[in-house]
Amino acid sequence: MQKTHDLIIIGGGQSALACGYYLRRTDINYVILDKNEACGGSWRTVWDSLTLFSPAEHSSLPGWLMPSSSKDFPTKEEVIEYLCAYEKKYNLSVLRPTEVTEVIKKGDLLEVKTTGETYFSRALISATGRSSKPFIPNVPGQSKFEGIQLHSSEYRNSDQLKGKKVLIVGEGNSGAQLLAEVSKVADTTWSTRDTPEFLPDDVDGRVLFDVASAKYYAEKKGEKFDASKYNLGHIVMVPTVKEARERNVLNAKPAISGMTQNGVVWPDGSEENFDAVIWCTGFDYNTNHLSSIVETDQKGKVKTEGTRALAEPGLWLVGYGGWTGFASATLIGVGRSAKKTISEVDEYLAQ
Repeated sequence: MQKTHDLIIIGGGQSALACGYYLRRTDINYVILDKNEACGGSWRTVWDSLTLFSPAEHSSLPGWLMPSSSKDFPTKEEVIEYLCAYEKKYNLSVLRPTEVTEVIKKGDLLEVKTTGETYFSRALISATGRSSKPFIPNVPGQSKFEGIQLHSSEYRNSDQLKGKKVLIVGEGNSGAQLLAEVSKVADTTWSTRDTPEFLPDDVDGRVLFDVASAKYYAEKKGEKFDASKYNLGHIVMVPTVKEARERNVLNAKPAISGMTQNGVVWPDGSEENFDAVIWCTGFDYNTNHLSSIVETDQKGKVKTEGTRALAEPGLWLVGYGGWTGFASATLIGVGRSAKKTISEVDEYLAQ
């Protein structure tokens, strides 16, 4: 017989777990579908040395504080261990590996097709994030380059780059952090579209979350939010980036204008050879599975009011960043939007 759930959550990372926590307070029959073979979400796919931007006590999902870290900020392994323990602690209903391929409308139900079984639900939360949709800009001549090309999502450590000449592209946190790491073993150059902006040394994820909260409450009151007083830039000065600054390697050149067989072309027309290029150029939104029920833009963004999709009343999107809730792509920030979302789902299902 056809199994119909009240709610299906697509994605098994931190956003799905936060929703699962609040679902415990309801009578909603739900299941979480995770394409990965093991718990831990996208943290299993990030580079080996990646850490959080905040201490453990400021990096927790709702209900349970992350245990203290052995370092200033929790490591990749510590975050994975926490997420797995969180899922087990609250006995969340997760099926894995179950990769969703498409969602279609079937009367009053949503049909969720996977690489295995097909599931049906009255409501749906998409919590698939961005990690599986790496974005690389279209640069003239890119296909001609015969060296190594990696997106930051494919980078694990600097072993394969030792002694090579490496170009790192992108002015965000990933660009700065990979520059800091790779520059210890390779001849590195940093190329950025805009001049990199660095946060003050004493600003970490705690402050960023406080700013996001201040913005949230100001806009809720109809007040104008002035971020300038917080002196915010873009790059968090984690210990590895501070150390790179001491070595004077945080120096950026402009964006490349093209690529050649052996390297890149700079805006002034000059060419420079490189053995490898690492693209730290961000991600699009992983929402391809929703294209049959809602319209997505070029980046995969869906029109929403809060987390609820405007074009499909039974669909919510949680944890995709600013457009689905302030700081919602962070461990500490996703709880707020998850709580509100589950409240809305519960109300919707009661109709």
